[in-house]
Amino acid sequence: MSKHPYDLLVVGSGGAAMSAAITARQAGRTVLLVEAKTLGGTCVNAGCVPSKALLRFAAHRAEAAANPFVGAPTSAGPVELGALIGQKDELVGRLRSGKYAAVADAYGFEVRPAAAAFADDGTLAIDGRPLEATNYLLAAGAEPARPDLPGLDRVDYLTSTTAMELLELPDSLVVIGGGYVGMEQAQLFAGLGVRVTLVGRLAPNAEPELREVMRTAFGREGIRVVEHRALAVEAAGNGDGAASQVTVVTDTGLRVAAGRLLLAAGRTPRTAGLNLPAAGVKTDQRGFIVVDAQQRTTNPRVFAAGDVTGGPQYVYVAAAQGRVAALNAFGASDAVDYAGLPAVMFTRPQLASAGLSEEQALAAGYDCECRTLSLADVPRALVNFDTLGAVKLIADGASGRLLGVHAAAEGAGELMLAATYAIRARMTVRDMADTWAPYLTMAESLRLAAKLFAPGERLPTSCCA
Repeated sequence: MSKHPYDLLVVGSGGAAMSAAITARQAGRTVLLVEAKTLGGTCVNAGCVPSKALLRFAAHRAEAAANPFVGAPTSAGPVELGALIGQKDELVGRLRSGKYAAVADAYGFEVRPAAAAFADDGTLAIDGRPLEATNYLLAAGAEPARPDLPGLDRVDYLTSTTAMELLELPDSLVVIGGGYVGMEQAQLFAGLGVRVTLVGRLAPNAEPELREVMRTAFGREGIRVVEHRALAVEAAGNGDGAASQVTVVTDTGLRVAAGRLLLAAGRTPRTAGLNLPAAGVKTDQRGFIVVDAQQRTTNPRVFAAGDVTGGPQYVYVAAAQGRVAALNAFGASDAVDYAGLPAVMFTRPQLASAGLSEEQALAAGYDCECRTLSLADVPRALVNFDTLGAVKLIADGASGRLLGVHAAAEGAGELMLAATYAIRARMTVRDMADTWAPYLTMAESLRLAAKLFAPGERLPTSCCA
């Protein structure tokens, strides 16, 4: 029997926290979750769920405005943003209740609304009152970062969180940041009819061939992309001291003006109030908690998982890390296997990947071979009357084993489950080329791309051959 009231005390209530709590309860352990903000963490409240719902709303309007089917005309009128935000909020509330509060009740652990901070290396203060547990898990998550830009203090800027609470659309918007948050937010607002400029390198981690696809996609939606570095921000007054316009000044001297500014320049961990030095828990230069492969911090009784550790910021990664942390807190020695890890950017077209990039494969010592298939050679894209996109496969040149899959295409994210299975099963590109693929699906592009590795397969093929 433990001498402490709880076997595991978890700070946070998002994906990592819930996964750890469920795992611990399944092992018969006592668990308490402490949440200083809103139940459910980033994903359900301010990340995956609300942003993807709004992106879907925006996509409907964008598709109506750019309908390629001449015999079935559509139109895209003004947007009633308040109604969309209300629909989004209803969904978030329903999922927060059904997937978090109800799950905690079902597994029998408490989620206590309170602030937590370490009093010493073995005690957490919960709203100032000391509470000891056998082990601790820090899963407090992350939030939008605020870049150090001169003039930012004089601007009422938006983040990816606050932008999704607007009730009126701005006439124009400038987005700082070309990563997944910046790209999704830029297309979200462009799809709703806002004039958008994005400042920053577009899709900096994407394969070069797919980055070019996204440049074309943004251009055809009317999104101006300025691939310069933001250097400063200026606010223009309207006479009463309030800012009516914001200007972003780039490192080349270019000035980009808009009605509102949205910051999408990375994320920062929620560690400021935890008093980590008192517990002997180290952080890196960016403030993220340092963990080993078993999710253990520099304090052997304290584990950390999810966005607060600075690893891949996906809710399924957080959940996997939380589960491993809970198992290891009670004697196991597990680690998360990241082989074939998939990622999806919910842009139009979607930008998705699984496994290694070409650069990563070369750095790992592979003499890799790559093939890129244009969607112009994919029958599904042809019947959709939209062939913008590509699929790139990366293979070990010696064995033909598949190392990575990257795609910019409608439904690219749906391809990545099959890609992850293939990578983890150590399939070769020959295996993929000889495997059944249903005709007139985007998933068929995996087989068609794999066939390009065979000698002579750079020539055109018939529909099904």
